[in-house]
Order: sequence, then structure tokens, then C-alpha cells
Amino acid sequence: MATKEIGENYRCNICGNEVTLTQVGGGTLICCDEEMELLTK
Repeated sequence: MATKEIGENYRCNICGNEVTLTQVGGGTLICCDEEMELLTK
């Protein structure tokens, strides 16, 4: 899933890392070789 909006929160379902988007680049966030899950706001 491509990033879309500043402030989106993502989590890795394998290691638990979480990130908050501060700049939109349109790419896909990957951690532990899998796409990170977009958390609901």
C-alpha cells in the first residue's frame, strides 16, 4: 500500500516497529521483508 497522507501510522506485524509519516513520497513501507500495516486514525 503506497503512503498517501502525512500523519499516517504504520506497524510491522512481525517485530512491532511503528512509524508515523512525516513526508509523503508515494512509496511502500517495508519492514522484516513485508509491507507494514496502515493503522486507522
